[in-house]
Amino acid sequence: MKKFTSIRILSISLIFMFGMLSCSSSSASEDEITDPAGTQYDITPILSKFDGTGLTVSTSGNTVTFTTQNLPNHKSPYWPTNNALYEVYNGTNASFNLNPNSISAQNISITVPLNPSEASTKQPTSLGPIGISINGVVFYNQYAGPNNQALTNEINSFDQFLGHPQNTGQYHYHVEPTYLTGQFGDSAFLGLLADGFPVYGPVENGQTITNSNLDAYHGHTSATVDFPNGIYHYHVTPNEDPYINGNGFYGTPGNITQ
Repeated sequence: MKKFTSIRILSISLIFMFGMLSCSSSSASEDEITDPAGTQYDITPILSKFDGTGLTVSTSGNTVTFTTQNLPNHKSPYWPTNNALYEVYNGTNASFNLNPNSISAQNISITVPLNPSEASTKQPTSLGPIGISINGVVFYNQYAGPNNQALTNEINSFDQFLGHPQNTGQYHYHVEPTYLTGQFGDSAFLGLLADGFPVYGPVENGQTITNSNLDAYHGHTSATVDFPNGIYHYHVTPNEDPYINGNGFYGTPGNITQ
């Protein structure tokens, strides 16, 4: 009788253990995808989504080069007043303060890898362009100037679509380009950083992405509409610094000239 009781207790224990393992497995995110070291991707399918005034896209070997005049395709109080896209500020920031600069055409070239992969040594972003949005406007990092100056005050000069020009007239986005998310949706592909990895909006699979969902570089690996098998990508977080990119590039950045 004691032998039978012991076997029965052992059986119940094993069933309980397997049940716990099964529950644990089923509760994991079905969209979570591992990104083994050395994984390479092909970003060719998303190149057709780039469309902007004075923007050209050309491939050569295993790289793609974006040459842009960096002119936003939306209204702004930073356009010269005789431009059809000029519009006084009508955003929601009661502290908006127009900076003294005006949008002007640029000549910026950004070359990125067609097959981006994780860098063994991560490089920090620099001031100035760190990537390009699908309308040809460049992305900047989360700093207002040298020595990691926060955007706290500079944010008040962002126009109704959350961009502004610096002193040479170079318009740029430090944060979510709301003209693009308004046009294409909160989960849309918004552009590329210089390492070739995509930038997406603040929503994924119906969930608003926060910093807690992302790594130190402000990205993660999961399936997207454009990459159903998964890809590493960055997300914009509208209300959380660092907004677009964190502690440097996940991959190896290409060349940027201006």
